[in-house]
Amino acid sequence: MTYVIIGAGPAGVVAAETLAKTDPSGDVVLIGGEPEAPYSRMAIPYVLTGIIDHGGTHLRKAIGHYENRGITLRQARAERVDPAAKTVHLEGGGSQAYDKLLIATGARPIKPPVPGLDLPGVHHCWTLADCREIEKLAHKDAHVVLMGAGFIGCIILESLVERGVKLAVVEAQDRMVPRMMNETAGNLIKDWCQAKGIDVHTGTMVTQIADRAAGDEDKLLVDLDSGKQLPAHLVVVAAGVKSNIDFLDGTGIDTGDGILVDDHLRTSVTDIYAAGDCAQGPDFGGGFNVHAIQPTSTEHGRIAALNMAGRDTPYQGSLNMNVLDTAGLISTSFGDWQGGAGTESAEVLDAATFKYLRLNFKDDVLVGALSLGRTDHMGVVRGLIQNRTPLGPWKDKLMAEPHRIMDAYVAHAYA
Repeated sequence: MTYVIIGAGPAGVVAAETLAKTDPSGDVVLIGGEPEAPYSRMAIPYVLTGIIDHGGTHLRKAIGHYENRGITLRQARAERVDPAAKTVHLEGGGSQAYDKLLIATGARPIKPPVPGLDLPGVHHCWTLADCREIEKLAHKDAHVVLMGAGFIGCIILESLVERGVKLAVVEAQDRMVPRMMNETAGNLIKDWCQAKGIDVHTGTMVTQIADRAAGDEDKLLVDLDSGKQLPAHLVVVAAGVKSNIDFLDGTGIDTGDGILVDDHLRTSVTDIYAAGDCAQGPDFGGGFNVHAIQPTSTEHGRIAALNMAGRDTPYQGSLNMNVLDTAGLISTSFGDWQGGAGTESAEVLDAATFKYLRLNFKDDVLVGALSLGRTDHMGVVRGLIQNRTPLGPWKDKLMAEPHRIMDAYVAHAYA
């Protein structure tokens, strides 16, 4: 049995290790599309801050880790998949046959239709190659413009602040981290950043990036739809990501925002599975979504591998959850943090100290939450949501005093 995995990120690496352990008689081939050892993209900001070096991003650091487990690592990029011939065709020639295939190709950064994004000094922050270019340009007091203040953008923001640049942030939506925070919390994050000396423009679009006169340290000029212009030595683009699935056109694999998979991570084509940021799979709320976070990716990889090896293992669904540090301000969101139909919400706000907590309930069950400026009891919040704990009379108590979340947990844990 030959197991092939396209994608050497967290989902692919965990899947390869699980397959090697579960079916030692099988051949496991891990195909990575970059000329690097398998690494975590989420570790790149820590390279920019100097906490780790480039090798610190590697998912497995021991010499011979893959070979010692019988895993063949091929550094190539998949060009197309032929399900009828059970073959992966690689860019530049070459191919790889498979009996069972896992697609774990992750996501790629979105390139907005803005003139000037191909100029020198404009970079995404997605690969180690990007990281090396940003390290050259993001020196102390350099003018840097960050396009995008979503989850990934704010992680990059933190690292740029640590490097001592003069930072301006441009976000098209009406608040920072709009897919993780509501208006109250998103605007508090903006206020926090501005108090730290960061120039933040929300509800604003970049319309053009242009060259300036040769020899100028700020060689770029960023035009905003507000009419303002921002000089820049470096522009970092963090305008969102999309699943890497274009190479699957013509395969018959069903896709939406990602590759559609069932509760065993199987695609619509026999013997092909998908995991990680490219997979649109079951979520905790009963729908099917792409949850582009590393815990979901690694669990996808493990579950998919077990099923590929013949171990019937259903996936219970991923919980939407995010934890973010934006220039020292911690924010979290779990589950249905927006509060959908049929939910009730309670919140407590202390804007002066940048503290905020919102709880969302459906009947007497906590279904979602978001917080700002606090790290205490967030594990309790997550646990109550994941366990679907009936709160009974404690639901009304929390509606009146949301900060008593730990009291509610203790009351039920020791009832």
